Amino acid sequence: MNDTGLEEVALFPLQTVLFPGGQLPLRLFEQRYLEMAKTCLREDLPFGVCRIREGQEVGAPATPESVGCLARIAQWDMAQFGVLNIVARGAQRFRILERRIGRDGLARASIARLPEVIDAPVAAPLRDCVTVLEAILERGGLPLPGDSGALDSSAWVSARLAEQLPLALDFKQALLELDDGAARLARLREALVALHVLPARAADAAGPATPAGSA
Repeated sequence: MNDTGLEEVALFPLQTVLFPGGQLPLRLFEQRYLEMAKTCLREDLPFGVCRIREGQEVGAPATPESVGCLARIAQWDMAQFGVLNIVARGAQRFRILERRIGRDGLARASIARLPEVIDAPVAAPLRDCVTVLEAILERGGLPLPGDSGALDSSAWVSARLAEQLPLALDFKQALLELDDGAARLARLREALVALHVLPARAADAAGPATPAGSA
């Protein structure tokens, strides 16, 4: 917290979109991010991951999207001096209220945490999305969730699909900002149709195209 009572976090703008519950491996070598990681580990603090709207991941501070996802460091190692490898896990979504750049080039922001995504069981017309996710995880050698209920959670299934599918980053950002898991999963089914992974249903034939493409 800062002296205004608002929560303050360090920001890590990236060319990716992190969702709650997702895992993000990172290789840190810039001094500003090494110091950020040390502080987060020492004080058990999260940092904020935001997709870059303008700029690059290295060099001058990039301009981030206003909605991002908090991340906590779950694993770390420094096999090479000056290079820190971490695995961060997505926590809660947030909105940037005010951003400022420190002398070290690290961006920090006052944030407001966003409510958890509204969840619901996966509806019958969207169950084929679960089948696709299971196939992706199996093909990638990734573990299925230990919680048997996760595959019936619209919020969880849609977040994992959004991470794994080759979708345009603008679309992934729009999905992150959606507050309803069932609505997010429905949009992802449209994307799977556009990617020719799933067949269109008769009810979808006249629907709008979903933006999808290489990230």
